[in-house]
Amino acid sequence: MDFPCAFFFCLLAVPVFGDNTSSKPRSCSDVRHFYSGKGFSLSGVPQTEISGEHLRVCSQGYTCCTSAMEESLASMSRREFEALVNEAGRSLQSSLNGQYRNFDGYFLELLNGSERSLQESFLAIYGQLYSQNAHIFQDLYAELRRYHRGPGVNLEEVLNDFWARLLDRLFKVYNPQYAIGDEYLECTAKQTETLRPFGDVPRDLKLKATRGFIAARSFVQGLTVAGDVVFQACGTPRLATTHSSGETKKRASTAVESNTHLTASVKLEKLVSDVTSKLREMQQYWVQLPNALCNDKVTAGASNEDKCWNGMGRARYLPEVMGDGLASQINNPEVEIDITKPDMTIRQQIMQLKIMTNRLKNAFNGNDVDFQDATDDVSGSGSGMCADELCARSPRVIIPSTDRPKVYAYPAENKKVKSTGSRIHPCIALLLLSLATLSLWR
Repeated sequence: MDFPCAFFFCLLAVPVFGDNTSSKPRSCSDVRHFYSGKGFSLSGVPQTEISGEHLRVCSQGYTCCTSAMEESLASMSRREFEALVNEAGRSLQSSLNGQYRNFDGYFLELLNGSERSLQESFLAIYGQLYSQNAHIFQDLYAELRRYHRGPGVNLEEVLNDFWARLLDRLFKVYNPQYAIGDEYLECTAKQTETLRPFGDVPRDLKLKATRGFIAARSFVQGLTVAGDVVFQACGTPRLATTHSSGETKKRASTAVESNTHLTASVKLEKLVSDVTSKLREMQQYWVQLPNALCNDKVTAGASNEDKCWNGMGRARYLPEVMGDGLASQINNPEVEIDITKPDMTIRQQIMQLKIMTNRLKNAFNGNDVDFQDATDDVSGSGSGMCADELCARSPRVIIPSTDRPKVYAYPAENKKVKSTGSRIHPCIALLLLSLATLSLWR
């Protein structure tokens, strides 16, 4: 019988299943009342005390307990114990859910805001010219959303295809006097690297957008154990649609870029800071869980140790209490475990956390990350700490070779992350996408 089951069962059984100290068998009416109150049938429950020498948990003297009652109450204790563990884990799950939804919602709001700003400004400035080619930009944003959501999309190919399609459309628009066929367009496409019709904009945008999206996607998928929490994100300010002159338009565009960058950076920094704070609070969760479960509602309480179940009877626990950690359990008389063969489910979860730590480190440093479908992920029963629909879409990654990560997956309190040119925020990449495209039409 598992220790938790025996533990909870005996807390219920000891007050009523005591040893018989008199020669006359006592009535089991109180036990029968208790047992039926738990929803069990009284069939097989003795009317008076019987010998308990064959029992494993109940008193082996005279008792009102039977082997069948032990098994029934042990099963009930297991269910109650699992319910307590699940209840204790809901706050942790809710916190992770909230962090996931906050960041994911904010990033998608940035993406949507970027698309709205581009559409409104281009439509106001270029009118029908933009309307006739709007689908090129709409397709780009659709592919960016697909990439953010999961595998199956190559971001570099998406950006290359966007510039190729844009070049085709612009070439036809600005050369209406020529009959341009597919073969000619194919020739121009092959000469793109040499001619560089858009200058350095495609290369710069690809570098910054790739870093931004990889960082955001890695961060979001690091929190996909979370559930559904509604998040109200701040929107991206719209670009002005009319200006009195080209110089005014340029100053206004710069002001919008600066203001949006500031707002987005502050918001993003706050979201990452919140996640860091929550993760630090969760570090001791599993170590503190036994104390959280063993409160006065479940056990006799720390101040009343003489009434605790010590594994054999109601009395103080005399053996030395082992320390925390797997290695300490080798001398634990209450736990049968081979420390050389750790639980595979726990090992898999540790491996997933290490993979995620390396993924975030690579994304932060601007290195590419290979995403694979969730169907190839490490199998296991899991901890039940996230909804199936969220866990199912958490992809596995193969990390390129990097330096060994430090102890913590996040920076220490006195080592706050500062942005640099090579560590671009996701919001900057989105704004650059709009600004880079604007520069092409000027």
